[in-house]
Amino acid sequence: MDALPLVALVAGSAAVAGAARRTPVPAPLLLVAAGLAAAYLPGVPEYTLDPDVVLPLVLPPLLYTAAVDSSYLDLRANLRPVALLSVGYVLFATLAVGWLVYLVVPELPLTAALVLGAVVAPPDAVAATAIARRLGLPGRITTVLQGESLVNDATAITAYKVALAAAVGEGVSWAGGVAEFALASVGGIVVGLVLMVPLHWLRTHLREALLQNTLSLLIPFIAYAAAERVHASGVLAVVVVALYLGHRNWQVDFATRLQEEAVRKMVSFILESAVFALIGLQLPFVLRGLGAYGGWEAAWYALAVFAVVVAMRFVWVFPATFLPRMLSSRIRAREPDTNWTAPVVVGWAGMRGVVSLAIAFSIPLTSHGKDFPARNLVLFLTFTTVIATLVVQGLSLPPLIRLLRIPGRDTHAETLAEAQAQNEASHASEELLDRLLTDESNALPQPLADRLRAVLERRRNAVWERLGTVNEMTGETADDTYRRLARSVIEAERTVFVELRDRRRIDDELLRTLLRRLDLEEAAAYREETG
Repeated sequence: MDALPLVALVAGSAAVAGAARRTPVPAPLLLVAAGLAAAYLPGVPEYTLDPDVVLPLVLPPLLYTAAVDSSYLDLRANLRPVALLSVGYVLFATLAVGWLVYLVVPELPLTAALVLGAVVAPPDAVAATAIARRLGLPGRITTVLQGESLVNDATAITAYKVALAAAVGEGVSWAGGVAEFALASVGGIVVGLVLMVPLHWLRTHLREALLQNTLSLLIPFIAYAAAERVHASGVLAVVVVALYLGHRNWQVDFATRLQEEAVRKMVSFILESAVFALIGLQLPFVLRGLGAYGGWEAAWYALAVFAVVVAMRFVWVFPATFLPRMLSSRIRAREPDTNWTAPVVVGWAGMRGVVSLAIAFSIPLTSHGKDFPARNLVLFLTFTTVIATLVVQGLSLPPLIRLLRIPGRDTHAETLAEAQAQNEASHASEELLDRLLTDESNALPQPLADRLRAVLERRRNAVWERLGTVNEMTGETADDTYRRLARSVIEAERTVFVELRDRRRIDDELLRTLLRRLDLEEAAAYREETG
């Protein structure tokens, strides 16, 4: 097996994603554009998106990372809008988009159109999270978009299975479809609830950070595979486990947390980059399979499906936002600031992505001896919908937010809350330190005791200093200057250690020990900046 195409895909997509960080264009959009451009370059191999790889091997770690980084408390506080979007909207889009596409595209029978509706129903978890992060949307909108994207894949995959069974003539009834949906959703949640406690116990009782992080890499695959084994939703199992572990992440030791965050970020970066590049690289495969559905007719169908998908999201989002407020005084009291701008942003932030393509590619040519009708057309319309939503909505979302004057995150209020929390924690630590130092068994020389107190005071003052005055000459706060000087003196020590190794006065093993100590001190000095 030639590994060079895979290495080229990962390296190329990572390079494009890295370059995107220096442009105003979100990385997913630049990666899709690069994939489209590279698809016809001489020497570029043909990359086929394999659903047997994407769904069980790529989707779980991406979902796990997104869920671990989400707030269980915020999601619980916004359960109603999240559920209305992740379940209600996906089912509505499956039926509404399917029915309207059936009316617009005569080549598609109703059952095949419903399959297409289920395929393009779920907005993409990775795109929504990446763009929301980049734009600095208000906390509640970001929570709703992230929560929707965590759960909607499970709803869409189940709706797809029911629609596919009907399309190939397996005689699925409405009651049977509802039962299958209930089994998949409840089963996935139950599997997640069963696994989360023992997995957390393992994480907290393994004593080596290396073993703990190995387990952390395996957890999403374990949860997904266990749920799929019993025909439940692997997506929901992964999300339940990840939310629980993320909520209790403070119970794991610091070395594991530091390593785990670094590993998760690296894996997510590689997978996200490769996934969006793969979307663009599917263009030759999709066009070649289009066959008789060519020319302007296919372009018209693609435009119509894109318009229907976008319109149906707004048809759902506005009533789902305002009807509950009209019917419940408690909701009106709890959400007094809701206006028309928030649902406009949520409605327009409906980019589709790799899950839709993976589901479409999993449509069988034949099932139980029957051909799936117009499979290539469904695949083409899925591809064009994914590309159109990513490019059109993704590029226009930032100016739309500026036009609507959606307020961003209140960084001053967040820093103030951080400072107040740090102040309370520091006072508690100082009281404990005073009690400990009065015990003769904890006797320390005065310089060391003063050093402990200085560390506590430094932590307490650092955040307040970010709210304080700025140096007129450098534009830095006192905390910025402290970190810059700390880094300079640490770099000076590092240079001396390397010179001592080069002159053979210390060996490489001792050098690594000394450098790691400096690395930890530098990380501590820069924790606010890099966090």
